[in-house]
Formats: sequence, structure tokens, C-alpha cells
Amino acid sequence: MSNIMRMSRRGLLASGGKAVLFAGAVGIAPKFIRPSRAFAADALAAGMIGGPTGFEGAERYQYGADTPEGRAVEAAKAMKAAGVDRIVLGLSDGSIGQLTQPFPAGAPSIKDLWEKETGIALDIVGVPNGQEFTKTMQDISTKGGAYDIYAVEWNRLGDLAETGGILKLDDFVAKHRPEWDNPENGYVGGAKGVSLLNQYRGSTYGVSLDGDFQTWVYRTDLFNDEAEKKAFKDKHGYDLAPPRTWKQLDEISLFFHRPDKNMLGSTDIRNQGWGYTNWYQRYVSMGSPNQFLFDDTGKALINSEAGIAATKEYVDSLAYKSPDAISWGWPEQYGNFAKGGAAMTCAFSNLPKFLDNAANKDSAVTGKIGSMLPPGREVDGKLVSRSVLWLNLSASVSSQAKNPEACYLFLQWLGSARIYAWMTANPGGYFDPFRLSDFSDPLVRQTYHAYHMDVVRETVARTVPTINYPGATAFHNALDENLVAALTKTKTPEQAMADTEREWTRIARRTGEDKLLEAIKTNKEAWPTVLDPVS
Repeated sequence: MSNIMRMSRRGLLASGGKAVLFAGAVGIAPKFIRPSRAFAADALAAGMIGGPTGFEGAERYQYGADTPEGRAVEAAKAMKAAGVDRIVLGLSDGSIGQLTQPFPAGAPSIKDLWEKETGIALDIVGVPNGQEFTKTMQDISTKGGAYDIYAVEWNRLGDLAETGGILKLDDFVAKHRPEWDNPENGYVGGAKGVSLLNQYRGSTYGVSLDGDFQTWVYRTDLFNDEAEKKAFKDKHGYDLAPPRTWKQLDEISLFFHRPDKNMLGSTDIRNQGWGYTNWYQRYVSMGSPNQFLFDDTGKALINSEAGIAATKEYVDSLAYKSPDAISWGWPEQYGNFAKGGAAMTCAFSNLPKFLDNAANKDSAVTGKIGSMLPPGREVDGKLVSRSVLWLNLSASVSSQAKNPEACYLFLQWLGSARIYAWMTANPGGYFDPFRLSDFSDPLVRQTYHAYHMDVVRETVARTVPTINYPGATAFHNALDENLVAALTKTKTPEQAMADTEREWTRIARRTGEDKLLEAIKTNKEAWPTVLDPVS
């Protein structure tokens, strides 16, 4: 792994002074999403066997016996009767609050509800932000058995599965029927979404607990300003509006880039460890329905006209960013946007949740944020618009777990439509919405804003996965290091892509080409096919 640690939004709370704006927003979030009144009643709606009570609308999150949640709880009760009494969950520090803090007023916590309904204790062990994979690999390699359930970044599933440290969950899935592909409340994309988030080489190894789909936002006050609209049209000959293509994004960013007035054009990240996800968006939109990273024989495709062009665009975009863009992480990006320092950016879906917030007195952009689909390119008469999935905690059952089926049952319960929507609306942690049911849920829409949730839903449908097969860490490090070299002008875009291809070929041989080819083909099946009209 690169010795420069990724700065995720989970690390913001621990990152010190530069994260003050963001941390402050986290602290005040519950104040603006509490329902109008709390209910003291501890009664379930007719026909329900479980779920939260005590607040207005609680019945939305309750469930009957023949639901994924109900089946999981009933099976867990039987396991409790047979002697199962405890599950140990290793979880990123920044996410624990969503399981332990009651929400909304009058409700129980997730942890308390699980323990009350099943009798099985849930012990949550905090894992330092950014060290989830490291701690998991330590537990696997030393056979320490410290955790029954690991929660690790989604694209590590392949590496973890190949170690034998996590269990294949197919038998449990068949037995307890989680309904992740339910067309009404399941994953966006149905079976493709399930394959994308929970599976590796065609088998289930994880249960997604997060929605880290990168989403674009812009300043509505700038885009709606009549003087700005006139000046832009005079200069470019078309109306100022949220960009639909990368060419438009670059032109609009340069138009608004006014460093002498503390205004940057767009602040999608360029630092080591994260920036390459924004390179991904530019690259994969160069083909229809996608420009893939590998062909069906496993040959890398990045040392090509598409790869070189995407890299050149990536480097050229520094023209409308901070002079320190290569070192900017999430504290700088969120802090800058909160101060009104950028016209656009691409971030986690929680940016409006924290910064478009009247209770956040440090935010200058409350009421001034809009959401847009990712920019794209016209290919064969259609617009190819793509975002990317990165980080995104996924939970897996340890091969050392004492009661693996009970662990799976907890994950099915937690990751199912009703409980997950209730949990992701809770501002006490970083699990973001991604299920169809999340986007229509009143509490989630109140927390994240209705205008934003509609765009996030459509962004998810246009999202490609990052590499998720053996050697994922090595593949990404090679790409990352060469893109940084291009940004710092120590390599040309052509050299950067040629060197990346050379490293990827070595990694493939070291990993095992046959094994890798199977994973590449399975991964490609989860890529989106949505195309948009050009006009």
C-alpha cells in the first residue's frame, strides 16, 4: 500500500484543525432532522414482528415474519436458544454512532434493538479510520480471531477472499433470502448492483453497508446569477447551466476560476490516494457503454488514445484548481466549499447533508447547493455519463468467526431495506444511502435533502466499479503513482500510461492471470449500460 494514507470523509473527524468546519457540521446535524414530535409508545404496527418504535413514522421501519429482516431475526432467535450469545463486529470509528446512538428522538439504537429482539449481544470494536484493511489483514495473518465480522473497503473483497480469511456466504444467502435485488427496495441495478457491491468472482463475500458513490454538486447562486449567465454566454455562445460534458465542465470551471477573489473553478480532488478516482470518471466515459480498463483477454487498455487523453485532461484541469491541489484532501475540499470557495466539486453524497444546513453557522453555502449528474461524452450519438464507487464499507464474516451463520444473519438484518434506511438517516456516522428504498425514505430525504437524493439515485445507476479483484491495491497504487508523476510533470501523459500498463502486466502475472481473467469478466458484468440523450 502507498505510504501516503488516503484521506476519506471517515478520517475527517480525526484530522485536526482543517476539518473543524466539517466536524462542526457532524455535531449539529441531529438538530435539523428531528421529527416534529417523539412518540413514547412501544408498540408494533399490526402484523409486524419487529423493528423500532417510539417515534413518528416508526412503522416504516418495522417488518413482518416473511421479510429479510424478519427471517434474520427469527433465525437468530433460534440460534440464541441453541447457545449463540455474542457477535464481535470490527467497525471504523467514524461509523459506530449510527449503530449506537438512538435516532430520531424516542427511538432505540440499532445495537439495542438487535439485542432486544434476538438476545444476541453485539460487541462493537472500534477500528481506527483508514486502518480497516490493515487491521483485518493482521487478524487474518496472525489468526488472532479478534473479530467475527470485518468491515473493510468494498474493493478489498477480492484480496480478502483470496486469503481465505473471509467466508463465502452463498449458502446463507440461499437459505435466508435477503432480497437485495428486490425491484422496489433493493439495490439500484438489481442483480447487477448486487454483483457490484456484494460479490467477487460470482459468489457473495460481503454485505454492503455504505453508499460511497461520488456525486457532483454546484453553486446555484452562481449559476443563477444573471450577470454571470450573460458573461458566460457572451464568451462561450451557450447558456450557463450545470455541465453535461467534460468539455463544458472544463470551460465553466475556467470561467468561474478567480483565485484573486478566493474562487476556484472545480475542486474534484487530485491528491495521491484519491485523485485517480476522478481520472476514472474521465477515462471510462470515453467508450460506449463504457471504456473498460481491461479487454476480455485480460490485456490492460489504458495505454491507449483514451488513456492518454484522459490523463492529459486530468493534468490540464489543474488550471482551475488550488496551487496546492495535489496535496488537497477532504478537509481542504469540504472547508473550501463551505466558505463559498468553489463553483463545483465532486464528493461523497454527504456534502449537502453537512454544508447545506441552516444549523451549520460556519457554512456560507446553505441554500446555495445543487446536484448534477456526472459529466460525460457524446459517443455514437448518446451521452456516456459515469461516476465511480470508492471506499464504501462492506462487511464480511471472518473465517475465524465462532458462529458464522449468526454473523450473516446480523448483516442481512442490518443491510436490509427497512433497517438500513433507518440507519443511514442517522447523522451519527458515515454509512450513506444507496438502496432504492433509501432514496424515497422521508428521514433519509430530510437528512440528505430531497433535491440531492434524486440525483444520487441516478448517479448510482451510472457508476462504474473501481478494480475489485486480486491485486486491487497494487493495481491502484501503480495507476496512482503514475498519475501523480503526470501531474507534477515528471512524466508525460504518454509515459504515465505506458508505465502503468507495464506495472499492471507484472501485477497480473504475479497474481495469476487465469484467476484474474475470471474476476475481470465478472466485474465487467456489473458495469452500467445507461446512456443518455445528447440534447
